[in-house]
Amino acid sequence: MSTFHAKGQTRYHVRLGPAETASAHGGQVLVDAFCRRFGLWKKLGQIPGLDPRKRKGAGFTPEAVCGQLIFTFTSGGAGLADAERLGKDTALMGLVGLEKGADESTLGEWLRAQTPESIRGICELNTLFVDEVWAQAKPGRALHAGEEVLFFDDTQIEVHGKKFEGARMNYNGDVALSFQTLWRGPFVLDAILDGSSDVSEHLPVFLGEHRKRWAGRKSHFYADSGSSAGKYLNGICAAAFGRWTVSYNKWTDALERLAGELHEDRWSQKDSKCEQYAWVRHIPGEAAEAITFAVVRRKPEGEMFWRYGFIACGGEWSKPQEVFERHALKGASEQGFSELLGDMDLHHPPCEKLIANQAFYALGILAYNILTAIKILELDDGQQAWRVRSIIRHILTVPVTIGTHARYTTALIRVPEWLLRIWRMFLHQWVPKRKPGRPCRNEDAETS
Repeated sequence: MSTFHAKGQTRYHVRLGPAETASAHGGQVLVDAFCRRFGLWKKLGQIPGLDPRKRKGAGFTPEAVCGQLIFTFTSGGAGLADAERLGKDTALMGLVGLEKGADESTLGEWLRAQTPESIRGICELNTLFVDEVWAQAKPGRALHAGEEVLFFDDTQIEVHGKKFEGARMNYNGDVALSFQTLWRGPFVLDAILDGSSDVSEHLPVFLGEHRKRWAGRKSHFYADSGSSAGKYLNGICAAAFGRWTVSYNKWTDALERLAGELHEDRWSQKDSKCEQYAWVRHIPGEAAEAITFAVVRRKPEGEMFWRYGFIACGGEWSKPQEVFERHALKGASEQGFSELLGDMDLHHPPCEKLIANQAFYALGILAYNILTAIKILELDDGQQAWRVRSIIRHILTVPVTIGTHARYTTALIRVPEWLLRIWRMFLHQWVPKRKPGRPCRNEDAETS
């Protein structure tokens, strides 16, 4: 066998043909079946206010528009133009049960016609979907060290132009929208896109609405320094988390003074990095009670004074060093933003109207959670480290050809051999089986 491999010309005769009976997005049948499994299409159609049509017998139903946008997100699309192009893929439309796709203008009009109530309905459906998936997931895939991990953060969605409703100048001098999210493990539990000037404005609302989901369970909550003001620490303390840690690098003058007054025997022995740890108690401004802070000190070579670092914390801890070690794992939660905004390319709001952008991002979050749920519930242990873009590329972007056989119309999906087992199991359990002959609307309703 030759061990020399070089780049040469193609070995095949290349031909062109129409694409009406083929698609590169055969994996969307999994997304469609997964949504049917949890009743998402039917539930989307029942959300009050999501259907702006005056004539219900014409146009696109809410589940048809939402479906087209969700299939766009889960196939690597990033905007309404991509959604229109996807809607022209007739093979794909038939594969997922859509007669045709809406064009870019129709999708934009639908987004702009939404209301705060309908968007709240999508967010509530997303939360209930996360609850159902969480209940079915293996503990080792949803928990960390036996604890539920909750994470809150704000990221800035930069926009270009002065007409974006709700946009404001951020701390970097860029025009941006505020995107505040509460995560539960790898899932986005809730989110709000608006023009908030305070990066933790919606944290108290999230904690109040979702406290029941972690109350009485082992849990750990992470937040960065944007949530370290006393008024937010009050809410975190009252939220019934098992343990929590919040970065604290603001208003540190009083803490540095308290740390400097500690007796030497209150500090731990120097570790391999020549760092020492201790506890201090302090009442930050607006805080209702004293907060425990883990503090680390280090003195770089050649300097006369100590440098300090602080983390506000709650719950049971054996030593202050443990607080810093656990809080360092917050980076794994922050990676979710990289997948949500980077892998799904949600950096670009599609419209100047805020309500349209809120609807677009609400469906984008639901699509992200669907992909994450497919990974958590269906993929093997060796694929749990996959990012969203890997799921799209390797699971969902597979070719499908449409053909006829006797009285049947068949869809032949070409799947890599190493994924055949997963596909067969999923198709057997969740993809509806067609009856002989041409499918009718009643049959579609029965399988939805």
